[in-house]
Amino acid sequence: MGRLAGKAALITGGASGIGRAQAMRFAAEGATVVVGDLDGDAARAVAEDIGRSGGRAFAAGFDVANREAVDACVEEAVRQMGGIDILSNTAGMMDGQSNVLDTSPESWERVLSVNLSGMFIVTRAVLPHMIAAGGGVVLNIGSGASFRGGMGGIAYTSAKHGVVGFTRQLTAEYGRQGIRSVGIAPGMIDTPMVSDFMADPMLADKAANRPAGRVGTPEDVANAALFLVSDESDFIHGVTIPVDGGRLAVA
Repeated sequence: MGRLAGKAALITGGASGIGRAQAMRFAAEGATVVVGDLDGDAARAVAEDIGRSGGRAFAAGFDVANREAVDACVEEAVRQMGGIDILSNTAGMMDGQSNVLDTSPESWERVLSVNLSGMFIVTRAVLPHMIAAGGGVVLNIGSGASFRGGMGGIAYTSAKHGVVGFTRQLTAEYGRQGIRSVGIAPGMIDTPMVSDFMADPMLADKAANRPAGRVGTPEDVANAALFLVSDESDFIHGVTIPVDGGRLAVA
């Protein structure tokens, strides 16, 4: 029996990088997984990979900023799985390191809609089902930019700071109703979203100059996520834990 046996999980941004690593790991530990992503074809490919590995998964293509699409996905997930025990809000996007004057209002709105408002929209859709079932875990993926400036542009950094507040407030509001809200703040992780950054040897070397001595992998984050959504971390509430190879410790 796996650590998530009998659990049902919805992962946004599940088609690549950190989201995909979580989907594969959660399924390997016994969870039934809904792989949600803007790229529906890529989400289906991940669900098929899980199936070939002996797990159970469904794919859902939707934009986390589209409330109607999110509501429809959640209702279908509940219909197929009987409920949602775990929500991992992983969907995100970068902002090109743009400063205030170089960031258009349209870019600001889009980055916040995916990285923060989408988290609210998906959580709001899932929460009533969790409460009715007696509880659940909401895992929110932040960033090193959740704690300090200079690790992203103005929109990305503002949104990721908001993830920490969202995680804390969700605990304050619903912890006594069985909702456990936790977060992860990944450091530099080798994913498609940061491929341009990693392509610069100087920047990649700088990213690796941390106590762990390397850049992180999606599996590093998935390992931490597995612990945080499992019953083993039942007394951990409202915190966002850096998974960054020690970067913030020596900042």
